[in-house]
This record gives sequence, structure tokens and C-alpha cells, in this order.
Amino acid sequence: MLIHRLLPLAGVSTLALIQSAALAQEPAAGAPIILAPITLVADGEENIEATGGVVVTREDIEALQPTDPSELFARESAVTVSGGAGPSKRIHVFGMEQSNLAVTVDGVPQFGNSWHHTGSNVIDPAFLKSVEIEAGAAAADAGFAASAGALRYETLGARDMLTDGRATGGRAALSYGSNGRGVAGSLAGYGVYEGFDYFAMIHAADGDNYENGDGYEILGSKPAAEGALLKLGYEFDSHRIELAYEFNRDEADRVAKMNMDLGAGDATPFPLKVTRSTLSLKYTTTAPTDAWDPVALLYVGRSEYWRPNHYPAPRTNGDMILDAQTIGGVLKNTFTLEQGTITAGVDWAYDDYRVDNYGDRGPAFAVRTLETMQLGAFVQGRFEFDNGIDLSTGLRFDHQRFTDWNGERHTDSGASVNGTVAYEFAEGYEVFAGASRTWSGYDIGQYAYLHARDAIVVADDFEPATARNVKAGLNASQGNWTGNITFFDTRLKNLSNDYVPSLANTAEYRSKGYTLQGNYSWGLGRVGASFTDADVTQNGVNVLPAGGTVVPVGKLATLFVDQEIPQYNLKVGGTIEWSGKLSTAEMQAAGFEDHNSYTVVNVYGEWRPQNYQNVAVHLNVDNLLDETYYERSSYVQGGPRDVGPLYAPGRTVTLGVKMDF
Repeated sequence: MLIHRLLPLAGVSTLALIQSAALAQEPAAGAPIILAPITLVADGEENIEATGGVVVTREDIEALQPTDPSELFARESAVTVSGGAGPSKRIHVFGMEQSNLAVTVDGVPQFGNSWHHTGSNVIDPAFLKSVEIEAGAAAADAGFAASAGALRYETLGARDMLTDGRATGGRAALSYGSNGRGVAGSLAGYGVYEGFDYFAMIHAADGDNYENGDGYEILGSKPAAEGALLKLGYEFDSHRIELAYEFNRDEADRVAKMNMDLGAGDATPFPLKVTRSTLSLKYTTTAPTDAWDPVALLYVGRSEYWRPNHYPAPRTNGDMILDAQTIGGVLKNTFTLEQGTITAGVDWAYDDYRVDNYGDRGPAFAVRTLETMQLGAFVQGRFEFDNGIDLSTGLRFDHQRFTDWNGERHTDSGASVNGTVAYEFAEGYEVFAGASRTWSGYDIGQYAYLHARDAIVVADDFEPATARNVKAGLNASQGNWTGNITFFDTRLKNLSNDYVPSLANTAEYRSKGYTLQGNYSWGLGRVGASFTDADVTQNGVNVLPAGGTVVPVGKLATLFVDQEIPQYNLKVGGTIEWSGKLSTAEMQAAGFEDHNSYTVVNVYGEWRPQNYQNVAVHLNVDNLLDETYYERSSYVQGGPRDVGPLYAPGRTVTLGVKMDF
């Protein structure tokens, strides 16, 4: 396995919720940090935090050393991630699963959720430079089907890693953790030569099943991530071309239904392999002008789910292979005006899906295929005016063709529109309001259901999905503190109902509430907090915590602190995650137990030896108090089925070292 080849070679979240780019610079010792205002639009770009979104910076990732999405978003009350194995983790924003967001990695769109017992895609934080979540009303150039917003991952590159004018460099990292965390290692090399630059990185982890705070083992939860990232760039005259390849794989013994704990009822681990790969070619200019600042992107991608050895006869719906492939592109240009920018362009994607159940249900249902084709055009304007008004508004038009597994073709077109306006009514104080209506095309949902259905048809009245978003709030910034409050209301209409033997539209989902964020900085330290209260319903009725496309989250909060101690070359910090009790009449009627409140404490430290500033030693203690808990997007149900909660890990201590050379 790749882990055995990588480890010998190797030898967060969002403070930036309300932090400006100025914090990325190293301040002088003891110097006060003056935060820039949180304005809606700055330099022709939206400030994601200004309207309740999430930004995880490179500094956050370097400090917290996250190993999975749960740790990546640990400081975000707006984001919940389910527990268990890496491939089971599903990300929800304000209770909406990420399949309802336009998800991209370095601008390349990613597949949505294929199977409700797994997550939407495999992403390794080791490769990440930053993450942005544009919650609710998203810009027109965020991508197709940005129903509840956009989630953008950006990976590292050579010019991100090189320092002090060096032309070449590398990084080796190795860590070991308790409670099943095991060993993880990575090796990276990067450099520039004349017009060329390169970045190559490999990473792998290997461990055991973890235990919750009570010592209960979560079967099939061992770390097993493996991945590689390669980027090759060439600059000539005023042009830049970059070829990038990314590969992520998780291969281990997993339980078939990774988002549940069925105890002895269905807990036998079986081999499972989940992979994601992307190859992309991008063109940009190194000398943009007011009229010429283009991006041309061409990509191919593949996502696979391999489980051919699950249940023996007479069980007929265990074996399954899912294979989704995509090819697409984006062509856009940004025009700079006196008051701001206008970005206009086109994007397209052809997606092909294949479900193979090894013929367990007979040759008529052994292999099923479906495909979608999307073509869109968009324009987005971002403006700043001297009277204190900022404006971001845009329009896109999409056409989609959906060919189902019965060979029937469905086509439709629709328009999406968005607008957000802000007004600075006093120095450092800004109010804003925004809205969007999004056309998202045919929602094919969890197409993996085809592996276990003898007959499934598309309803005659199956319609494309749409979304409506409204948000409003207040931003404030005075000296060394910033804060904001955002009220949000997201409605998703005509999502697919694929739990029945037909692909049909389901009732309207809605998430409404507010999120509050604040940050205070001093000299070499900072403290911040966030609070989110989201009410999630389906057709006006509280949704059940069934691990689906939407989940109830209730009240969530985070508190964090970071401090540098330069005399000892130390950086230390901690995070407190809190979730309130969740109980509804609908949960009780359906046999769901109340979700108890929990409080989790995580701490970290980084030390750089005095004479070896290129070496950093990290110590992370996650769940310091050994709390027994499960995150709000996990699946739990009592009664005859007896689905237990998928608990998060108990106390986990990780010691790591990384060296730049």
C-alpha cells in the first residue's frame, strides 16, 4: 500500500471568520493588531465573512494541523461534520448538506453525494491552502447549482511554500497519535526555474479504530487516507499555464453503513475503497489589464466507490461499484471599472454515472447508467461607491439535459439572479441585505439507490430544483475588534426524493436563523467566538436527524484563543465547541432520542527550536476532557432498528514534527 512507501520518506479553522488579510502578516513583537473593516466588497472581491460565511486560512491550517473535515471546521459554528471513518463524513452548512452547494477544488466542480451512507467526497486537509464557504446567496460565477451557497477548497502550490527568495524547497512531516490516530506522514518538493515552477506532494495515514469518551470502539473508523498532488506551471511573456493532478484514496475495512452504528445488527467490516482524482489545465495572465484578466480552465475528474465483497447470498443488495466521471470547462474574463469589476463567462460540464451491483438482482438490473450535460453563461458585478454603498449583483442562465437509466431524456433551462447591497452608515459600521433565486437543474440525488431497486422510474412531473436565499445583517469594526451578525433564510425546492421506487420531487426544505461572530486581537494574541441558531424544516415541519440532505442542528457555538510566546518560540491555542440540547416532538414521535448538549475542548501548541527555525514540533490534544458526544449531522434513532449515534473520538493526543528544507 502507498502508506508503506510514503512513511519512510517522511522521516482552523476560521479565525479568519472575521479576520482580514492583514493578519497574515507577521506583526512586530508586542505591536497592536489593527483589523481592517469587514466590508461587503473590497478590491473587487466579496468578503465572505461579511455575510455570515466561513474562511479557513493557511495560518489556521498550519496552526491546528487538521487531519479530517471535523477538525478543519472545528471553529465554525455554521458548519457541522458527522463522525466515523473519513469517507463517512458529511459536511452541513446551516443544516444543508454540501451537495446543495457548488463545491470546487482549485475551481474544479466536485460531485455531490452519491450514497447516503458516505460523505460527498474525499478531501485531505494536508494538501489545503485555504477554504471558503459562501453561505446562502452565492455569486453567479460561483458555479452551477449553488443552491445554498458555495464551498471552495484551494490547494497548495510552489509559490505558496517558497520563502526568502529561494528557488527550491521541500517539506517533510511525520506525526503519531493515540486513540487510533496512528502514523501519518507527508513529503513535498517544490521550486521555480526560469519560467517553470513545480509542486509535488504525497501524504498517507495509517491507524486503528478509535474509541469514544466511554471507551466504546467505533468499528471501521481507522485512518487510511492516501493522496498525491502535482502542479506544473510555466510562465512566458504575460501568460501562465498550469497543469494539476490531484488524487485521494481511502481504502480499508469499513462497515457498509458508515454513517450509522447498528451495534451487532450490521457491524461486520468489509473491504471498501473510495477514490477521487482530478486532472486540470488552467490558463491565466500574469499582466492583467482593465480589459483583459482571463481564466480558462479545462478539467476531467473521476469519483469511485468500490464494495464488491459485502454480503454473501441470500443478501442481494450489498455488492456495489459506483463510478462517476466528468469533463468540463470554464472560460471567463474580469473587466475593471472605476467603481469595481464585472466578471463574465461560460461554463459547461458533462457527467457520466455508472452503477454496478455485480448482477445480484439479475442481469436486467446489473448495470445502470445515467448522464447529465450542463451549459451556462454568467455575469457578476462587484462595485464600491464613494457614498458608502457596496454592491454585488449577478445573473446566470443554464441549460441542462438529463438522460436517465431508462434511456429517457429530460431537458430544461432556467435563470439565476443574486444581489447583495451594503451601506456604511457610520465609520466602521455597515448594514447589508441580499437575496438570490437559483435554478439548479435536475437533482438526481443519491443515484446509488439504483443498486438495490428492481424498478425505479422518473416521475412524469419531475421538475428541476430551485432555491431562494435571503440574508441581512450588520458588520462592525473598531480598532482591534470586529464582529457581525447575519440573519439567513434558505429554501430548497424540488430536491429529489430517492427513497421510493421513483425519482420524484420532495417537499420544500428550509433553514432559517442567525449566526453571530466576533474577534478581538492584541499584540501577539487573539480571541474569537461564533454562535449559530438554525431552524431546519421540511414543508414547515421540523426535519428528523436521519443523516440526509438536511439535518437539524439547533444552537451551536465556538470559542477560540491563540497566543504567541516569542521568548520561548511558542504558539499555543485552544478551541471550545458547544452544542445545545436538541429535542422536538417530531423526533420523539419517530423514535429519535433527544440529542444531549455537549462541550468539547481542543488545545494545541507549536514550538520551534531556537537554532532550527525550519523545524516545528506540534502537540495537539483533541477532546481534552474525554467527552462522549456525537456531532449534529450524525445519524441516530432508537426503536426497533436501534441505530446508535456515531460517536466522535475521545481524547486524542497527537505529536508531530515538520521540517522545511
